Amino acid sequence: MLLVVAAVVGYLVFRTDAAADSEDAAAFRFFTQVRDWVDANRDTSPVFLYGVNYVRLGVRLLVDAVRSGLSGLGFAGLVAAVTALAAVLAGWRTALVALGGFLAFGFLGLWTESVDTLVLTVSAVLLAVLIGVPIGVLAARVGWVGAALRPVLDVMQIMPTFAYLAPMTLLFLIGEPAAVIATLIYAVPATIRITELGIREVPVTTVEAATALGSTGRQLLTKVRLPLARPTIVLAVNQTIMMALSMVVITALINAPGLGQNIVQALERVNVGAAFDAGLAIVVMAVVLDRITAGAARRRAGRWGRGRWAAAAAALVAVVVVALLPIGEDLPRVSFAAPVNDLTGWIELHWYDATEWLKNAVSAGLLDPLETVLTTTPWWLFVLVVAAFGALVGGWRTAGIAGLAAAGIAGLGLWQHAMQTLATVLVTIVLTMAIGVLLGIWSARHDWFAAGLRPVLDAAQTMPSFVYLLPAVALFGASRFTAVVAGFVYAFPPVVRLVDRGLRDVPATVVEAATAAGSTSWQLLWKVQLPMARGGLLLAANQGIVMVLAMVVLGGLVGAGALGYDVVAGFSQREDFGKGLAAGFAIVLLGILLDRLTQGFHHAKGPR
Repeated sequence: MLLVVAAVVGYLVFRTDAAADSEDAAAFRFFTQVRDWVDANRDTSPVFLYGVNYVRLGVRLLVDAVRSGLSGLGFAGLVAAVTALAAVLAGWRTALVALGGFLAFGFLGLWTESVDTLVLTVSAVLLAVLIGVPIGVLAARVGWVGAALRPVLDVMQIMPTFAYLAPMTLLFLIGEPAAVIATLIYAVPATIRITELGIREVPVTTVEAATALGSTGRQLLTKVRLPLARPTIVLAVNQTIMMALSMVVITALINAPGLGQNIVQALERVNVGAAFDAGLAIVVMAVVLDRITAGAARRRAGRWGRGRWAAAAAALVAVVVVALLPIGEDLPRVSFAAPVNDLTGWIELHWYDATEWLKNAVSAGLLDPLETVLTTTPWWLFVLVVAAFGALVGGWRTAGIAGLAAAGIAGLGLWQHAMQTLATVLVTIVLTMAIGVLLGIWSARHDWFAAGLRPVLDAAQTMPSFVYLLPAVALFGASRFTAVVAGFVYAFPPVVRLVDRGLRDVPATVVEAATAAGSTSWQLLWKVQLPMARGGLLLAANQGIVMVLAMVVLGGLVGAGALGYDVVAGFSQREDFGKGLAAGFAIVLLGILLDRLTQGFHHAKGPR
């Protein structure tokens, strides 16, 4: 309370007029000079001749090899190959899902684009597994390596997807290599973290028994730890695929081919139906890949007997035979574009008054006042308040990191745009938490509601973030509120799930004791379940903030302005490159600031 009073008094005493950001800040000039140096030395500097250029060439060769392998099978061969792989790894039910899913790409008329997306995803996942699994094993076995990697992985996971793109285009130009490397950077933390967890969870007694039998360190790794951690490592691959697929779509902004291009073009034309078809194809691909890898993770090691090897050989023969058949992807076209556009048009026509009122109410009642307060707060006062709050909730380490992040934003010369973005993020997370917590409570207390909500949450988490922008634009036009709506839809599924899980994890004995003591349903919720699930609620807030920040930045594409617009302008206009790259770093610092404060609050106030 004292901190709040001091902050309010400080604001009233020292507030200033909101001034526009500089168009020629020192950070902009520095990043522009970096770009100019890179352009001038790309073909002469040893850094590029023997480093960056070889990486780009190697990734290009990998992408070409994967494309040749997948495209060489043809339509029928690739469908048969994925179906056979699903049957061998995950069973016949998953094989049917894979068959229907890949046939759907042909029926939607998006076969070529789907294969391009699959090529980029497979290339990025291969690199992530080859790099991430050994690093995860090393982090689990060598304490200082794990400790050193932890903050790096934290930053990589906090960083919004947009922020990866500008550095990638600077070093690797636009196109497929830059897209694969950006996707690799986004997805590899999941590979490393889950692999490390799997190795650490190998029972100590098993390792001691193997050591007592004379196993060497190499034998312990290859004969004990890796086999026992196999299900967890396959889960790491599963999560890597999901993250790679979401990132590959966004790399359409740097000229990566695939379904992302369809969504970007639909966004430019505000064609919700066209985006729905492409989004549906991505969801189908995500479901198929998820089912295959999840099914493989559930199967125990050592189950490859003669029957499984025979089935794999038979599947291989079947794939070769089918691949030789003259079957093309010219299937009857099934499109949802027209009905989706009709529905969108009907909603626009009949809901206009309601959507305008909602947009204006939230903008005037929440966004505008909060943005005014933040943009008229002196940067040094904001840094002090952030540091003081960090010290209060998480100690001096949290205060130092959050304060340095806030000061770094000011040093980049984008204070006003950063505060505008922060205002949009805070309003979105308040709405997300308010609705998400209510739905999570209802879901935890009513199994029928949880069962009905599950497919909605699955679809919302699988759908590419770009797709959310289209209906929001159609309903609310190009505005900051559009970014708020899209951010809410993108972030509320994990909030609902974490709240649900947190409430369900409250020990049944505690609930029974409170009920026996005469607690009403309302008292049970407020006095027992919510306090004991505080850790889950704070984790939900943390994850919601990170996802909202990523989505609100994408709102720069649809009129939200601020840092998101600066990043987009840096891609499209050469003279704005320095400002765009600075905006990308400002987004990263904003993410670190919010993450550290919520994580610090979790550690300080969570259940002990």
